[in-house]
Amino acid sequence: MTTTPASIAQPGRNAPIGIFDSGVGGLSIWREVSSLLPSESIIYFADSANCPYGQREQTEVQAFSERIVRFLLEKKCKLIVVACNTATAMAIDHLRRNYPVSFVGIEPGVKPAALESRTGVIGILATAGTLKGRIFNETKARFASHVKIQMTEGTGLVEIVEQGKIGTPEAEILLRRYIEPMLAANIDKLVLGCTHYSFLADDIRKITQGRVALVEPNLAVAQRTKSLLNERELLRDGTPESQRYEFYSSGPIDSLSEMVRRIGAIGTVEMLQV
Repeated sequence: MTTTPASIAQPGRNAPIGIFDSGVGGLSIWREVSSLLPSESIIYFADSANCPYGQREQTEVQAFSERIVRFLLEKKCKLIVVACNTATAMAIDHLRRNYPVSFVGIEPGVKPAALESRTGVIGILATAGTLKGRIFNETKARFASHVKIQMTEGTGLVEIVEQGKIGTPEAEILLRRYIEPMLAANIDKLVLGCTHYSFLADDIRKITQGRVALVEPNLAVAQRTKSLLNERELLRDGTPESQRYEFYSSGPIDSLSEMVRRIGAIGTVEMLQV
């Protein structure tokens, strides 16, 4: 890749939105963005060759994110959504300093969970990288000091989603290991701190049986994307029929193709090394 920040031309309003994640989890964000902005073209990149990001060092996540951003900018994306909690925590500050495009990040919904909790106890299921991140810890300190927090690393859950094991006994066993201790601690809100976990929502509800409300930031991210495009006068001129969806993976495309099919998206799916 030879693109440098200084050489990137500013795209116009009919350019696509870029969205990326460590894998297929960010398609939960894609689904909300495409629903809220049906006229917009979207390019999605899954870094499946390097997934998951949760246990990786910050320098690695920054390097992976930077390569993907360069690819999306070569595709003339007008705004980039970092649809990965870990990449937001570890890389978005670096990306914003170095690239002339607007970025929308994602963080666990600690604020609404803490403010709306009735029991005074909330659960957070997230990756290690997210729980260590500056954004998460600043938000927790600012808005959640008045509640008890049960934090758990969802080790193995990203792999469950990537391997298409949603709704399986294997998924339920692993989820119960993480969630049942939180239920015993009397949580009434469960914050899903990884976009992959959104695809396990039905499995989680089977375990919680209505005892807790799931808190996900997906719609808020889509709303922020729309707001930022409007502020920059970059909302697309076209009709919903004129948009285009493209999906890329840095690794084998089987998982991405299956999840694209599962969410009902129509677009081209390709494997591309970056």
